[in-house]
This record gives sequence, C-alpha cells and structure tokens, in this order.
Amino acid sequence: MAQAQEFDLEQFLPYRIVQTGEAVSRDFYAYYRREYALTRPEWRVMAHLGQYGALTARDICGRAAMHKTKVSRAVAALERRKWLKRRPDDADNRVEWLSLTPAGEKAHRRICGEAARFNDALLRRLGAKEARTFIDLLDKLAAR
Repeated sequence: MAQAQEFDLEQFLPYRIVQTGEAVSRDFYAYYRREYALTRPEWRVMAHLGQYGALTARDICGRAAMHKTKVSRAVAALERRKWLKRRPDDADNRVEWLSLTPAGEKAHRRICGEAARFNDALLRRLGAKEARTFIDLLDKLAAR
C-alpha cells in the first residue's frame, strides 16, 4: 500500500496565492492609506464603482467577493466623504444604486494612476516574458 503524502501548507497553491496576494495588496494599501486615509474595503468599493459605473451594494459584494457588512461600512464612509452618492431604484425602492461623485471620481483617477505605476513595477520585476506567462497562468487557474 502506498504511503499517504504528508500535507505541506507552504506548498499548497491556494494558500500561496492568498499569501502572495495579501503581501502585494499590503504594499499598495500603504499608498492609499497614507495619501487618502482609505481602508481596503473603501478602496475596493471605489475601484469597482470607478471601473463599472453605478452598481448596487449586492453587485459589489459579488464582484469583489466582499461581505455585505464590509461593503455597507465602506459605502457609508465614502458617502460621508462626499465621494459616493446613492440613488433609489425606480422599480424597487429596496435597491439603491451607488456611484462616485465628481470628487470621488477625481480621487479614483489619481489612485488609479498610482495603481498603474505599482502594477507596472510588479510586472517589471518579472520581466516581459515571465509577466506574460504569469498573467496567462492566472487566467488559466481562474477559468473553471
């Protein structure tokens, strides 16, 4: 009988992907926390609204894989800053559409400029060929 292989968490791919993602995310978080006093959930909500336009909180939860409590708190904080506005749905008054205000759009553009520079620096660390391969492999793993 073959002996069962011992499990090594450090070599478990889902664990390594999450650990790597967290480390990279913390590096970028340092920028928007320092410059804009944003939390990670606030930035994630802004990023989704800036990328996709008006969304509901439920949409953001699904797209960003965030719990509704975190989204709700982030929405409230961004609204207090006047970076986000709510609009009731015409057909269903239980639903609110969220969008960035002009001030929120301006902040989003500035943060995205830094995000693009941050992303470019990460890809340069890999080199052009490895960066393309890495992106292709991420796409392959994400495809179900």
